[in-house]
Amino acid sequence: MQVQSEMTFEQLADAIQKLPPTEWKRLKTLIDSGKRKTRSREELLALLLNGPVATEEEIRTIENNRKAINQWGRKRL
Repeated sequence: MQVQSEMTFEQLADAIQKLPPTEWKRLKTLIDSGKRKTRSREELLALLLNGPVATEEEIRTIENNRKAINQWGRKRL
């Protein structure tokens, strides 16, 4: 979500500097928590892109195992 304002960056920075210490800490915590979420998504993306990839042989083995399990389930019923 985007919020548009007539406030310039300098005005925003000035307003933040005028916050009482408790409110400033609260704002900093809020901003830092957003950074962690972004970083976590980036780390997850990197993990998925750089993670192991199944070979064709492994994929065939998985498919054969699925077929065998499906056949076993049908025979029992």
